Amino acid sequence: MKRTKFNNKKTIYDGITFDSKAEAEYYKTLLLLKAAGQVSKIELQKPFKIVIGGVLICTYRADFEVHYTAGKVEVVDVKGMKTAVYNLKKKLMHAVLGIKIVEVNARKVSLPIAK
Repeated sequence: MKRTKFNNKKTIYDGITFDSKAEAEYYKTLLLLKAAGQVSKIELQKPFKIVIGGVLICTYRADFEVHYTAGKVEVVDVKGMKTAVYNLKKKLMHAVLGIKIVEVNARKVSLPIAK
């Protein structure tokens, strides 16, 4: 597979194509938590529409939305490089929708802590 502009390598795992190897690895850790009963639902590439004053400003597509069995929901993005557009969308997600994005460093993907 060809590399993208940020030099990440698309990776296929379990029939799903991920934008990077780190994203696929994070998904594997989420599956472990799901098997352990700590995660109830994992949504991939979930879109969030940012609307202000009835006008669609943009759409942010999260790598994962993770639903923990304890009731907590996290919007997660695996990031190797933060672009200006990403930083703006992150601020809009918080300001408009009240959602804080959990960032996972692509160079340090590890098992998320159970919530």
